[in-house]
Amino acid sequence: MIELKIDNRTVEANEGETVLQAALRHGIEIPHFCYHPCLSIAGNCRICLVKVTGRPKLMPSCNLAVTPGMEIETDSDDVIAARQAVMQFITLNHPGECGICDKAGECRLQDYHVRYGEPESISLEPKNKKPKFYDISPRILLDSERCILCSRCVRFTKEVSGSHQLGIVERGNHSRLERLESQPMDDPYSDNIIGLCPVGALLSRDFLYQSRVWYLEPIRSVCTGCSRCCSVKVWRRNRHWHLRSLGEEMNRKVYRVTPQENREINGPWICNKGFDLHKFMGRKRLLQPMIGGSVATVDEALSEAKKLLAAAKSPAALVSAHASNEELAAFKETLGSRMTVYSREDYKAEEGEVVEDNILIRENKNPNSHGVHAMFGDLPWSVDSGHDLVLVWGDNVDYTPMGNAKVIHLASFEMPQERHADVLIPISTTFERSGSFTNFEGKVNRFTKVFDKPGLVQQAGDVFGRLGA
Repeated sequence: MIELKIDNRTVEANEGETVLQAALRHGIEIPHFCYHPCLSIAGNCRICLVKVTGRPKLMPSCNLAVTPGMEIETDSDDVIAARQAVMQFITLNHPGECGICDKAGECRLQDYHVRYGEPESISLEPKNKKPKFYDISPRILLDSERCILCSRCVRFTKEVSGSHQLGIVERGNHSRLERLESQPMDDPYSDNIIGLCPVGALLSRDFLYQSRVWYLEPIRSVCTGCSRCCSVKVWRRNRHWHLRSLGEEMNRKVYRVTPQENREINGPWICNKGFDLHKFMGRKRLLQPMIGGSVATVDEALSEAKKLLAAAKSPAALVSAHASNEELAAFKETLGSRMTVYSREDYKAEEGEVVEDNILIRENKNPNSHGVHAMFGDLPWSVDSGHDLVLVWGDNVDYTPMGNAKVIHLASFEMPQERHADVLIPISTTFERSGSFTNFEGKVNRFTKVFDKPGLVQQAGDVFGRLGA
């Protein structure tokens, strides 16, 4: 460990750390735009300048290695003057659009201008105009007037995603972010640069003008897009800001999904499929129990399912890889010993989707296959298995391979079938329950309930408890 002083406070730093890293680790704020812990050091914003005792010039703390006995000042008069000058330079051509900018409430430039900037601009020249709301991909808009050229997005495409699709072109006042190829950006991790951007230059088409962030709250959840099980934040309407006149559905809406940093599983990133998790969960739901295609009550459907199970001579269960570990345990305790259990993958890779890469994306497009296999094995379904009843658990199922067997289906989303299930019971989604998944590496990741389930929708664990009683 190396000892140094920051603002007359003695702190310890690790060998190889920079002054900025040491300060942030000890809760000492040094403003920064271009620095990010998962990207290379650029040192081009200069807002992190500090004074080093014994050196004549201010130094960028993001690129200044700690040394024993070093003395740092972060709030001296010359440091404050330098920050004000940097803020003047950065905001010289920046449009005053905080009132309509999606980044308002999360914008570092806005926060730093209040804390460190001068109250009025000293520039008398008109602002330089640049392209606004420019498509850099079907998912992302670029407002070049708001861009402060921190280069975070450029470094992300070079160092993390490896697509090399962004760069800074031209010089001086004409410098701007641009695609380096004529075709649209197709980086499967591109939406991460929206969160990386410290200002409102990179905008999500999906979230554009949907809500102010201070009306929302993030709920920790898990992406179900593949067996990586990345940690995510699901943003819902804060209960203190619930809407009334626009309808209750606005309060049950997921406004966006963003990464939740998890060093063990996904770091600070997720893929674009993770950003679209709310669209996947927003498909048309099953909300009504059915018996042979006719509407039924919950009690009637469960009673009929129980009769079918009692009458079956060779029952089987197809277990969902989207089920939580807790639901799997409930099934094993109540029904698992009474039937042959087969594992199934609810979803496969869709056309045009990245199947697998060496960053995050996995070939298995289900979150809990590892948990299913650990508890029940990996016996695949066979068309000629000879079962007279099949309890199907999960979505995206075709009844045709089940032949003449009776079908009890527990599902969350609607899907057209050539025949009706003998009993259909709607169950909750990942957003409507709490639990955990076990990813392909055997790491357990927990998710939290985002919304209450609809009235007639059941929790799978409760269904198994009643069927097994």
